[in-house]
Amino acid sequence: MPSPQPHDLNCLSIAELEKHAEQRMDKQTRDYYNEGADNGSTLLENCQTYSKYRIRPRVLRDISLIDTSCPLFGAKSPLPLGVAPTAMQCLAHPDGEAATARACRQAGLVMGLSSFATTTLEDVAAASGPNPRVLQLYLFEEREHSRKLIQRAKVAGYKAVFLTVDTPMLGRRNLEIRNQFKLPKPYKIANFPEDSDSAAAKTVMDGSASDTADEGEDKKSDSAPDQPVGKKRTPPSGPISFHTHAPNPTLSWEHDIGWLKDQCSPEMQVWVKGIATAEDAILAVHHRVDGIVVSNHGGRQLNGALATLDALPEVVEAVQGKIPVHIDGGIRHGTDVFKALALGADFVWIGRPVLWGLSYKGQEGVELCLRLLRDEFMLCMGLAGTVRVEEISKDYLVKVDRAGFVSRL
Repeated sequence: MPSPQPHDLNCLSIAELEKHAEQRMDKQTRDYYNEGADNGSTLLENCQTYSKYRIRPRVLRDISLIDTSCPLFGAKSPLPLGVAPTAMQCLAHPDGEAATARACRQAGLVMGLSSFATTTLEDVAAASGPNPRVLQLYLFEEREHSRKLIQRAKVAGYKAVFLTVDTPMLGRRNLEIRNQFKLPKPYKIANFPEDSDSAAAKTVMDGSASDTADEGEDKKSDSAPDQPVGKKRTPPSGPISFHTHAPNPTLSWEHDIGWLKDQCSPEMQVWVKGIATAEDAILAVHHRVDGIVVSNHGGRQLNGALATLDALPEVVEAVQGKIPVHIDGGIRHGTDVFKALALGADFVWIGRPVLWGLSYKGQEGVELCLRLLRDEFMLCMGLAGTVRVEEISKDYLVKVDRAGFVSRL
């Protein structure tokens, strides 16, 4: 077991970490990070679905040596847990993604970096050192922007590209609309700097270089014109912003996956992030991607979609062990990690709790977040009677239905 570290007596759980973050974040940041699409029902169900399962502990087993490690990208991770890519982390703390990278390096855990980070992928690589990292990618309609980003990631030693596939359109986020969300100065979307080919996006949401909302709306209209029915689509142009460039309604298995694999090979793997059905899992295997992340974008896209834990079993069954299956969404405790693995996930990714830790105490807060989940997961493994991650299976779970009846899986 790892050597014990002093408890933060003000923060002994992820739930308490969330409360600390709420007090430290300004309203715009808090709403941006914590909101789901529409009324937030999918966001809520991502968390609540874990309570439908109960653990069946086994006893009188020697658990004196617990090994929480698992394989990842051809090496070994000390935990089946990584930090999910989340955008604009400098909103939570001035050190942003660099602080998260240093915390991941200290814990030996993989970090995912958002394309729309407020720290360059090179600076994150420097902060990560030899620690593994992956790049989340929105494949733009104008591929040259994406190609340049991929090449930079290869040079910087990223292990994989996680292609986000659940944003052909953007989900409706009402608080983001009401707050007229903009990235405050001095922060910028660091991976798309101003150069001869494109101007820097001074604000992430509308691409405007102006301080005025009216000019921002004008810029947005210029960058993403309405497409007349029956007319040839015009790709977005102008400054790269999340609202104009991240959604890509033309993205397809046949047109894009092969191209992306060619661009990333041989240095980086290609994963698809946003799979939620058996049919798409089978297509992912057919198109020879290297792995799947079962995800619904943190409940921020299609409200009413399946919670990721509910979607996981059919994806695992469809894949039949041919490629790894990871999951994100709603994980708030080490027992949640155990339940996801028991239902067939090979690995889990943590998003919002890391942002809460970052807001709480910067790098130290992220380290605290990861330590809480590590300790809870190890305790759960031991009390359930398991000593290796590969032992965790559905035999250790039962499901409780709405009437309170328990059934074996």
